[in-house]
Amino acid sequence: MGSRALLFTLARVAGWLIVPLYVAGTCAYYFLTFSAGVGAEEAVLDDVQGVMLSVGFGAFAAVGALLVAKLPTNAIGWIMAAVGLMVPIFNSGGGYATYVMATRGRPDTLAVFGAWAANCYWFLMLALALIYLPLLFPDGRLLSRRWFPVAVLAGIATLGIVLSNALVDTLPVWEVPGKGIANPIGIEGLGRPGDLPMFGVVEGLFLVAAIGAVASVVVRFRRSRGVERQQMKLFAYVILVLIGGSVLAGILSDVTGVGWMGKVSFLLSMIGLVCLPIAVGVAILRYRLYEIDIIINRTLVYGPLTATLALVYFGGVATTQLVFRALTGQQQQPQLAIVISTLVIAALFNPLRRRMQGFIDRRFYRRKYDARKTLEAFSVKLRDETDLEALNNELVGVVRETIQPAHVSLWLRREIPMKGEQEDQPTVST
Repeated sequence: MGSRALLFTLARVAGWLIVPLYVAGTCAYYFLTFSAGVGAEEAVLDDVQGVMLSVGFGAFAAVGALLVAKLPTNAIGWIMAAVGLMVPIFNSGGGYATYVMATRGRPDTLAVFGAWAANCYWFLMLALALIYLPLLFPDGRLLSRRWFPVAVLAGIATLGIVLSNALVDTLPVWEVPGKGIANPIGIEGLGRPGDLPMFGVVEGLFLVAAIGAVASVVVRFRRSRGVERQQMKLFAYVILVLIGGSVLAGILSDVTGVGWMGKVSFLLSMIGLVCLPIAVGVAILRYRLYEIDIIINRTLVYGPLTATLALVYFGGVATTQLVFRALTGQQQQPQLAIVISTLVIAALFNPLRRRMQGFIDRRFYRRKYDARKTLEAFSVKLRDETDLEALNNELVGVVRETIQPAHVSLWLRREIPMKGEQEDQPTVST
């Protein structure tokens, strides 16, 4: 067996093991937390965020396993598998430390190691997901050698942050408040990583590396063509719509104080956590990849349309309520206002949708919009024109303008058809 065949065989075996390891690690964490008997059972069962995080990182593990098995030479699959497996495995170590401290009160060696690993892995996982994944997407290679310093900088920053967390004097046990485990390699008096002078420096380097990864995505998107262009579109769509929407909703919640905006931010972040690995898998495996253009188009149309109709609806209801209050002096809102606003929304839906669709087509899909207009104009001329030579020239012009081939030629067979045969149709060669 050659080395390449051996690599694919080992990768396939590893791919089959990733999801079972994730499930086993997640089950072990919950089992140890329940067994600790510190009231965590009800908290875990009621913790929607914890469940959504388990589903999201499970998606990382599942898509990573699929990519490892099918494309073992692409580093993206291994990165996603590592991100998916870090959470349950290292959290299981923290769960064991919780169990030992809650039941025995004194840690053993495995509990110390589990608490230490659970306290140190988070930024390593963030570096893989937020820096190396976008930096290497979609082919698992850097855009060019010029981006190698960004990868090195991210590694140095991540190592510095992990070491800062690894050297605290007391390892926290999060599920058992007030109890900690003495760190055998910790620095005495170091209560938290921020107490180290180097922590601010490495944290700044981490931020610079993250900005560099974003810049790499932008540059790769602008240079991409063909299939890679569609891959970058899908990746950017999930990042901008879901994760960007989550950040925006969170900022608006903090600024305006509107409580439901915070819930929207949490919901979008959880959906983004699940959709990001799925989008990466679809992009790399190229499964129905070109449908991303339809998704983007519908988002650009129905997003503003929904916002506009919501403003019209709530504005109509509020205006009607103010008018009714001014005329009658009653504070109770009439049902007629809701009915009228609903009817207005139903009447405005199709006209607004057509106008927004036309605007989006002209602004973002100009080439397809122009091609459609050209074909519509040609169909009108085809009904009215009787000169065959003029139609020939028009057909060649339409093909050249819409398809934009390197060469266009048109042949017409002028043979007289025999009885019972149909005349040959014009043939266009591009």
